Amino acid sequence: MSKLRVRVRRSDADSTELFEVDRTDPMMVLDVLLAIQRQDDASLGFRFSCRVAMCGTCTVRLDGRSVLACQTPVPTDTSEIRLDPLAGLPVVRDLIVDTGPFWQQWAQVTPYLVPRDDLTEPAQIEPDSEERQLIDRSLDCIGCAACFSSCGIADSGRTFLGPAALNRAMVLIADSRDSSAEERMGEVSGQAGIDSCHYMYGCTSVCPKGLDPAGAIRQLRSWRLHGRP
Repeated sequence: MSKLRVRVRRSDADSTELFEVDRTDPMMVLDVLLAIQRQDDASLGFRFSCRVAMCGTCTVRLDGRSVLACQTPVPTDTSEIRLDPLAGLPVVRDLIVDTGPFWQQWAQVTPYLVPRDDLTEPAQIEPDSEERQLIDRSLDCIGCAACFSSCGIADSGRTFLGPAALNRAMVLIADSRDSSAEERMGEVSGQAGIDSCHYMYGCTSVCPKGLDPAGAIRQLRSWRLHGRP
């Protein structure tokens, strides 16, 4: 059985940083972390929960790229990989980061539907409508912070709302059942909002659900300039 060398960034300078594990096929990044924890160092800190790419808790950087550990296979053409915690967020221990700054930015856009007073049940959006199509392609964010980590502007020390929060704002502003679109547009149009985006597309390139936060930000800019349809 072949071996895989794994270099892990540790928060304790005295902790082991280089491990060697047996390869399996298939082998996900999370499998590597669990193998290290079971066989070499039980103190290695990382997060995971659902193992089906739904909870968003296992995000790490594999060779510099933000990925979900549970769904990302180890490259077959390399004998060594490097694992680091997410960028732009304070490190708690090893691969565990404090996601508080990410969620604080998320909360600023009022990330939940505020129903209009005149809505009657059932308040549904037609499945084939343009509104539904616009919302659906940006709806499945799992809050994994991969986009935040891959954004050169977002950081725990900056006020930029970040791609996930702006994507969520676009979804809710597009929803005709919501009553807070004007307030949200004001929030995302402020100094910390859409004008701070430099369109590096790091957010879109790493989203594990295939969303396009950069596209959502472009949509918000269009609405600010031309108004919502």
